[in-house]
Amino acid sequence: MVNFFNLFLSHYPYWVVMILMSAGLYIVVAQGNLIKKIVGLNLFQVSVFMLYISMGKITGGTAPILTGKTEIFSNPLPHVLILTAIVVSIATTAIGLALAIRINDAYGSIEEDEILSQERALVIQDARGP
Repeated sequence: MVNFFNLFLSHYPYWVVMILMSAGLYIVVAQGNLIKKIVGLNLFQVSVFMLYISMGKITGGTAPILTGKTEIFSNPLPHVLILTAIVVSIATTAIGLALAIRINDAYGSIEEDEILSQERALVIQDARGP
């Protein structure tokens, strides 16, 4: 029992990542509101960021600056990749919110079921003709 508890505590960043990733995926799949879907996507993206950053950290590691001493360095590559991913995440969120505004202007709602019912009504109306 003690070994499991120590294993759990030593890997807590990964548990947090799994919980956030599951919550984000659930929100994206289960919610019908477009804004809530964007929030779920952001939560999922943050969990991926945390996963990469936690893998790049080495206990006792320093910044990779050569000083002539024998040292353990942390890998800077995951941190650099996450900086790029954060920019992409911001752009994705901005485009998603802009699309949600346009959809709200066109349909008067950001709920999926209401938008789909309006689309079905338009298809039926077009099929009947003038």
